[in-house]
Amino acid sequence: MEEIHESTELGKLYLIPSRLGEQPPLEVLPLSIRKKINDINYFIVENEKVSRGFIKKITPTRSQGDLELFTLNKFSQEIEIPEMLAPCLKGFDVGLMSDAGCPGIADPGAKAVMAAHQQNIQVIPLVGPSSIILALMGSGLNGQNFAFNGYLPIDKNECKIKIKKLEKRAKIENQSQIIIETPYRNESVLKTLLKHLHPETLLTIACDITLDTEYIKTRSVIEWKNKKIPDLHKKPCVFAFH
Repeated sequence: MEEIHESTELGKLYLIPSRLGEQPPLEVLPLSIRKKINDINYFIVENEKVSRGFIKKITPTRSQGDLELFTLNKFSQEIEIPEMLAPCLKGFDVGLMSDAGCPGIADPGAKAVMAAHQQNIQVIPLVGPSSIILALMGSGLNGQNFAFNGYLPIDKNECKIKIKKLEKRAKIENQSQIIIETPYRNESVLKTLLKHLHPETLLTIACDITLDTEYIKTRSVIEWKNKKIPDLHKKPCVFAFH
């Protein structure tokens, strides 16, 4: 690593949101995102192919050869992160991007953000779509007190226990509970929620957020059981209940 002089001004870590689907980027992202991507040559990304495609879409005149991308995903080791932030120590800005939505939210990029704080690198989050927040906004559930719980356990008994625990917390603390799932397990998780939640519990299904096929609906569990469930197969979904 090159010697870093004390007078070197540190670069910044910009948290750059991406699209939630395949719509034109500037339909859901501010122009400031395009400008910032134009200004940065170093990026920490979840998937290089996906991120290069996104950069090409939003800044078609950029030369891909000028870009240096570091991959940070669930398989990455924390020992690799300092090298990803090394450009900041030399005065260059770095962009952190997720495959979809906001970096650091249900995303491995949070490790890079923490490492940046530890090295006194300024972290600047930029405005963009978050499926979790957009789902809550459209749900009608309590937005004053809510919890994002990530994924439910795969084991059936553990999953049942977790659902009951979250439902109890929702009632006692007046707190909306939000979960996500990998697209291929959406229908299985929804069936599990309908089986174990109280009939009067309100349940929100939000999928394809910001896309033309967007669907956001809140009903009681008993109402969902008496309605036709939308096709959720392989669609990005967020579930919330209260």
